[in-house]
Amino acid sequence: IKVSLLLSVLGNGLVLVISYRRRKKMVDSELLCVNLAVVDFLCCICFYPLSILSSFNHAWLGHHVTCVYYGLGCYIFGLCGMFTIAAISVIRYLKTFYNLVYVWLNGANIRLVCCASWLVATVWSSFPLFGWGEYVPEPYGLSCTIAWHSYHTSFKDAFYVICSFSCFMLVPVLLIVMSQIQILYKVYHFTYALSARGIRTNLRHAEKRLSMMFFCISLGFVMAWAPYAVVSFLFIFHKDNRYMAPGGFVFPALFAKSSHVYNPFIYFYFNKAFRQELRCLLRSFCPRLAGNRVGVRSATGQEGLPGGPHPIQIQLQELGMSGEGCPRSE
Repeated sequence: IKVSLLLSVLGNGLVLVISYRRRKKMVDSELLCVNLAVVDFLCCICFYPLSILSSFNHAWLGHHVTCVYYGLGCYIFGLCGMFTIAAISVIRYLKTFYNLVYVWLNGANIRLVCCASWLVATVWSSFPLFGWGEYVPEPYGLSCTIAWHSYHTSFKDAFYVICSFSCFMLVPVLLIVMSQIQILYKVYHFTYALSARGIRTNLRHAEKRLSMMFFCISLGFVMAWAPYAVVSFLFIFHKDNRYMAPGGFVFPALFAKSSHVYNPFIYFYFNKAFRQELRCLLRSFCPRLAGNRVGVRSATGQEGLPGGPHPIQIQLQELGMSGEGCPRSE
């Protein structure tokens, strides 16, 4: 958990700083990536330290109050992250297959989608505070989540657990998987058709890289949360503790927490603008990383004195603080 916390805070913090620096150049769809970075960054800052402290204590700290705080917050951020990735997948699908529909998805509507994801996630996660479900410590005792086994407690708990799993977990995952598969098929099919005709365009190459970036983000999220979803599903329909052993739950839970780590690496790998801005950011903090230009001139000796000394003049030219080719942020 400590390693995931450090990598996530560092990576997503860099994404947020770089997004702020290039805010005037960002396209509308990148706002969803920024929203996802906010989710990952705040979740690690606000909640994971409590889990780390509990690991040193070998038991959950703070009892019921902190358990509700941790479970509620992590569920809000988890749902918001899932909704954001689902929105990314659906919007990319609309752009790929229905260009006229995509025109409606301007910056204002993208911001509305981000706000709606936060609102829906907050409202649904608040139901346990009013008696529909509850937040309880997980079997290994270092975090809290929804009481999936409360399916057998009452009708309200059963309704909340089933809706949480089907409507707010299964449906978004299906949207993500189906959209990304169709997008990849369309992009690669079109690219192959252009290649067969000997046509190469930078636009299609950029579109291909962008599709691959969002596909990797979606695939990583689904793979990280799939083991946790399977174990939670087993909790729903089994009253006994056969599936509640700490060893059977700790690894899926820790693997799910790794979903906050890899997104920044995906951004920097597929997005050339992010890499360039990162270099500029590093140069602004450490001018030596920008490199210094060194010019060497040999001054000839005095005329008529062969074999005289030839002193070497070295000229050092330091690049600007923003680095060469790095626009200064306003």
